[in-house]
Amino acid sequence: MENQEVMVVYTWTAKEGKSEELKAIYREVENQMRSNEPGALKVQCYFDETSSKLVVMDLFVDAGAVGFHLGTTAAGHFQDLLEIATPGEFLFCGEVPEEMKQAAIGMGLSTTFAPGVFGFQRALNH
Repeated sequence: MENQEVMVVYTWTAKEGKSEELKAIYREVENQMRSNEPGALKVQCYFDETSSKLVVMDLFVDAGAVGFHLGTTAAGHFQDLLEIATPGEFLFCGEVPEEMKQAAIGMGLSTTFAPGVFGFQRALNH
């Protein structure tokens, strides 16, 4: 069966003096995703101190898991995030149904939807 995973990569730029608050919200988001979203395979956050930019990479088992995330954890934090940070572009990498595209656009997000075309994943021997 082909890979149904969807990776979402996006940024938030903290408003002046709000970097720690932004990171704190995303620690909460990460904990909620770990506890309540079995379709969330991986969450990784990176922070650039020079630009106050948080870069987030979420990997989901499929588009349904993305939809679940958007309707639960993301919806619960979105307004608080908008008060302290500016969203950057959201890159949805993988197959995303049209209604989910419309929902993301409806949230006012700058979005790119890019279905997979080629690549590989190396199995790690631990």
